[in-house]
Amino acid sequence: MIGNGCALNVEFLQNEIDKVKRIAPDVRFKLMIDKRVQLVLPHHILLDKLEEERRGSRQFGSTKSGIAPFYSEKYIKEGIQLNEIFHEAHLKERLKYLYEKVNCILKHVYNSQEVDYIKIYDLLQNYGVFVEKYVADGAKFLRTAYHDGKNILLEGQLGALRDPDFGIYPYVTSSHTIAGFAAVGAGIPPYAIKNIMAVTKAYSTCVGAGAFTSELFGDEAEELRKRGGHAGEYGATTGRPRRVGYFDVVATRYGVQTQGATELALTGIDVLSYLDKIPVVVGYKVDGKVYEDFLAGSELEKAEPIYEVLDGFKEDIRHIRKFGDLPENAKKYVQFIEKNVGVKITMLSNGPKRNELVELE
Repeated sequence: MIGNGCALNVEFLQNEIDKVKRIAPDVRFKLMIDKRVQLVLPHHILLDKLEEERRGSRQFGSTKSGIAPFYSEKYIKEGIQLNEIFHEAHLKERLKYLYEKVNCILKHVYNSQEVDYIKIYDLLQNYGVFVEKYVADGAKFLRTAYHDGKNILLEGQLGALRDPDFGIYPYVTSSHTIAGFAAVGAGIPPYAIKNIMAVTKAYSTCVGAGAFTSELFGDEAEELRKRGGHAGEYGATTGRPRRVGYFDVVATRYGVQTQGATELALTGIDVLSYLDKIPVVVGYKVDGKVYEDFLAGSELEKAEPIYEVLDGFKEDIRHIRKFGDLPENAKKYVQFIEKNVGVKITMLSNGPKRNELVELE
């Protein structure tokens, strides 16, 4: 289900489906797209790129996928919902007035080429042919499933520190990344959400700009980066090297509390097996004052990390499937995080593959 709260890039979706079909031609997609979902349009991506270029050294580190312009338009009530593309006269009128404004911005703010709204109209007609079989009242479907006692899994995007209210503002995304907002994004009642699993790596990573208190640099950063994930720590959308650092208890505890997490999944503990000592951020120091609570963006810029250093485990653990079989120092590391974050760890991974999970006691 692609819920009403998503930003839908139909071209990206089509490319992904085509890629899967090339690998598995007989695959059947059980996909539903809520008719109220709003569309990422080509000018959103263009405006995103142009604005980052305009900002120069003050860039936000955008993925340049059009997200900020998309949400700007959505909340000033000028966005295009999926259901609108099936009403031709209505759509053409909407696009005509939308692009009068868009073209004014492109021409006079960015000195860029204007967009022909008829070409966008034709593009959306093609989108309609592709998505029509998937479109439904998704929110109604989910509400019915909830009342019928079905299990529903909602997947969030990004984490608490990228939320526009609770994140490291202004280096945030443009939609709410807090679990409480999932009810709005799926069209289900807020009391339907019973369990909230927060997911964090056993170390810290970041794509984009903004304060990163435990960030590593140079060879130290590159060593951690190349060991992470399937092919190292590089952005899934941009391919950019991720910024990396040691685990931050303060930031993770804040994220868990903000999300209202009931459990925690800790991933990638195997990545740390090369370290003799493993520093963990347990507080911040700003102008000589110590803080154990997370700080707002402008305060965080000046913060220095306070570390507690744990002994490393210096052993390849990817083959281990039971917590009790882990090296003692690896167990202590997991237990330290669980105690200081304040939420029980219910899933632990020691490798990037689906089956590389450690059975907890």
